[in-house]
Amino acid sequence: MIIDGIELKKLSENLWEIPKSGEMRVPGRIYISQKMAEKSLQNDQALKQVINVAHLPGIQKYSLAMPDIHWGYGFPIGGVAATDLDEGVISPGGVGYDINCGVRLATTLLEYDFVKDKIESLISNLFQNIPTGVGSHGAIKKLSPQEMKKVLIKGSAWAIENELGNSSDIDFTEESGTLKNADPDSVSQRAIERGVDQVGTLGSGNHFCEVDVVEEIFDEKTANVFGLVKDHIVVQIHTGSRGLGYQICDDYLKTIMNASNAYGYNLPDKQLACAPIKSKEGKDYLIAMQAAANFAWNNRQVIMHLAKQSFLQTFKMTESELGFNLVYDVCHNIAKIEEHKIGDETKKVCVHRKGATRAFPPGSKMIPAKYRDVGQPVLIPGDMGRYSFVAVGTEKAMQETFGSSCHGAGRNLSRTKAMKDAKGRNLLEELHTKGVVIQASGYKTIAEEMPDAYKDVSEVVNVMHEEGITKKVAKLKPIGVIKG
Repeated sequence: MIIDGIELKKLSENLWEIPKSGEMRVPGRIYISQKMAEKSLQNDQALKQVINVAHLPGIQKYSLAMPDIHWGYGFPIGGVAATDLDEGVISPGGVGYDINCGVRLATTLLEYDFVKDKIESLISNLFQNIPTGVGSHGAIKKLSPQEMKKVLIKGSAWAIENELGNSSDIDFTEESGTLKNADPDSVSQRAIERGVDQVGTLGSGNHFCEVDVVEEIFDEKTANVFGLVKDHIVVQIHTGSRGLGYQICDDYLKTIMNASNAYGYNLPDKQLACAPIKSKEGKDYLIAMQAAANFAWNNRQVIMHLAKQSFLQTFKMTESELGFNLVYDVCHNIAKIEEHKIGDETKKVCVHRKGATRAFPPGSKMIPAKYRDVGQPVLIPGDMGRYSFVAVGTEKAMQETFGSSCHGAGRNLSRTKAMKDAKGRNLLEELHTKGVVIQASGYKTIAEEMPDAYKDVSEVVNVMHEEGITKKVAKLKPIGVIKG
C-alpha cells in the first residue's frame, strides 16, 4: 500500500511497516486497516510524522502509531515511542499540550429504565455542578499557590484528603493518581496562576462528562471483574491538566528547543525538539510534566465527586443505593519511565504516549490487584452520537507496543471543516433523535465535536482487537453529555 508516496509493507491484516531508510534509527509501524488508512491518511502528514519520530536519538524497536492516528504537534496523535534512558531523549511533542489528558469510568447500580425519564434533569444538574468551557473555573474555592503545589505533589490523593472522593479511588487510578517525582518548583508562576481556580473543571473542545448505558458485553468474565452490567448506567469523564498543563508544555518547549539545538540534534522537524533524559533540561521537563499529570488526575477525581453529587441530587437516593464506583482512570498524553523487554534484555525506557492508552496485561504488578487475573481496563471513548468501548490489555501489547493501545476514535474532520459541514443542520435535534441529551457552553463546540467529525470508533477498536493488542469487553451507548 502506498499513501502520499510512502510505502507501507503489510505484516498482518491490520499491521503495516514503513521500512527503515535514510537517517531513520528504527522502522515505523502502524496498526490500521487498509480501508481506514486509504480513507483517513491521505494528505494528513501523520505518516510522515511516524517517520520523523523514528529519527529520535535512543528510540527503541519502532516508531509506533495506533489506528486513531492523525496529524499532531511533532508526534502524530496516536503515536508511541520508547527511548533509552542513557542515550535517549524526551520530547514534549511526544506528550502534547494537554498533559495527562485522560479518561475515567465509573459504574452505578442504576438501570436505564430507572434513569431514562430523568435524563434531562440529570444532565442539567451535571452541567450546573461541573464548570465547562474555555477558562472555566469555580468548582471549588480558588486555591492558594501553596495549596496548588500540594495538588501538584499529591495528585488525586489531595482530593481524597479533602473529602472529594473515596480512598479506594486511588487503587483504581493509573499510578495510584500520583507520579512520585513531581516537583512544583519546576513549574512556572504563570502555570500555577492558571491552575489555582481550575481544579474540578472540564474545559472545552473534545472534553466531556458523559452518561452511558452498557449496551453490549463481549467478555462476561472480565466485565464482571470490572463491575460492568448490561443495561446499567456508567459515567465517563474525559479531561486533562487544563491551562496549567498547557502552560508547562509551552514553557518547556522553548527550553527544549534551545537544548535540542545545543546538543546538535539534526531532526527532520523542529517540533520534535528534545533533550537527553539525563540532562538538566530533560529532567526539569520530566518533573514538571509529572506535576501537570498529578493535577490532571486530581482534576478528574474532583469532577467524579461532582458527578456523583449530581446523581444523588437528581435521584434523591443514598450513596449505597447509587453505588457510584470507579472502574479505572487512564491517561493518554504522557511520558513515563517503565520496564520493557528490548530484545533479550528487560530495561527501563521512557515511553511517550501521545493519544495512546496504556494497556498492561494480566499479571502486571502495575495494575490493581483486583484486575490482575484479567488485565488492565482500557477506556476508548468514541463520539457523542454513537458508542464507546471498554477493552482490556494483553501480553501481546507488552511484546509489540510497549503495553499501549488506541485512545479514542480520532478526528475525521478538522474543527474548521466540521463547523462548515454543520451549517444548516440542527445538531441538537439530530442527537435527540439518537437518544442523546446534550448541554454545552455554546453551539460552536457541538458543531466542532459532532459525531461526523470523528472516525467510527468501532473500526479503531476492532483493529486492536483483531491484532490481539487489546480485547473488547463492553460497548457503551451515550444517553447524555455535557461539554465546554
